[in-house]
Amino acid sequence: MLDVCLLGTGGMMPLPYRWLTALMVRYNGSSLLIDCGEGTQIAIKEKGWSFKPIDVICFTHFHGDHISGLPGLLLTMGNADRTEPLTLIGPKGLERVVNALRVIAPELPFAIKCIEITEPMQTFEMNGYRLKAFRVNHNVTCYGYTMEVDRAGKFDVERANASAIPQRFWGMLQKGETVEDGGNVYTPDMVLGPARKGIKLTYCTDTRPTDSIRENAAGADLFICEGMYGEKDKQKKAREYKHMTFYEAAQLAKDAGVKEMWLTHYSPSLIKPEEYMDEVRAIFPASVAAKDRRTVELVFED
Repeated sequence: MLDVCLLGTGGMMPLPYRWLTALMVRYNGSSLLIDCGEGTQIAIKEKGWSFKPIDVICFTHFHGDHISGLPGLLLTMGNADRTEPLTLIGPKGLERVVNALRVIAPELPFAIKCIEITEPMQTFEMNGYRLKAFRVNHNVTCYGYTMEVDRAGKFDVERANASAIPQRFWGMLQKGETVEDGGNVYTPDMVLGPARKGIKLTYCTDTRPTDSIRENAAGADLFICEGMYGEKDKQKKAREYKHMTFYEAAQLAKDAGVKEMWLTHYSPSLIKPEEYMDEVRAIFPASVAAKDRRTVELVFED
């Protein structure tokens, strides 16, 4: 299962009632953070979650409202006696940007590994999940992310017995491991049925609608998408600054066939997003005007 928390829902600047957009996902004892705007570490504290399990931080792009909270978070993690290495993933130029920000956080008790995304779409396997970065359309290089957890097929006891596989190896085969025993080789496909539906989460912000979003969000259990503007007269502004309206996000969710969509990254001028949701839900009924610290547990289907 995935524990998903949208720590903040604001764009451009933090407000007294709205932190800047950041997403935290917990899975199998590790945590992933996407974006780290000013105040992210406070939002984590308010949620009551821990900094300690964060081992990957991804960045959509390098505008200040998505990365300016990094130095403070690194210092907080260092002051908590963290020694485990930290992986940072982001667009080309990540190492240069991080080094510049670390002028105010020069000495840390843990190593930082920067992985720069160099392709329009790039996949990373880590911590038991698959992370796909895909290019979107903003006025600087920007990526969305899809996180997927696969689920193996059911264990078939009859097939295991028919193949005379010792029971002591069943657990390893069920985990997807190949086992060698003397001259015998046992593989997971000998005992597992067809792969079952896994869990899929897609996050994108600061972009116009793109085919890459539709394709990568297809069938997602949860689609978290920028909704910079709810006002109908902001369509021209959305196009000019390469952001999205609520209605464009809802159409993407509909086209991608997702289960649920949360809107985020609101303009500071957008005080009450819920006022616009009737028309949004007319396009895609399972739409939510998310608020800070909105949380869900995504689980495998029975």
